[in-house]
Amino acid sequence: MLEQFWATAPMSYKVLVFGAMGLIAVGIILSIVGNTSGNQGLALASLPLIGVGLLLHVAGLVVRGQKIRKDYRK
Repeated sequence: MLEQFWATAPMSYKVLVFGAMGLIAVGIILSIVGNTSGNQGLALASLPLIGVGLLLHVAGLVVRGQKIRKDYRK
């Protein structure tokens, strides 16, 4: 079941995973650009993006866990 989870995963899980990856990637890129250019404001602005991405990732784990528990009961 776990090896086929992505094929049967709910759309909400897929949206959360890709949203989280996108926000974390943008945050890391902004952090690198801000730190290499000496722009402290840009570097600090990247931190909330990374944080929101991590929260979305945790929400995705919750959605996945609920789906697995629901399917396990059947």
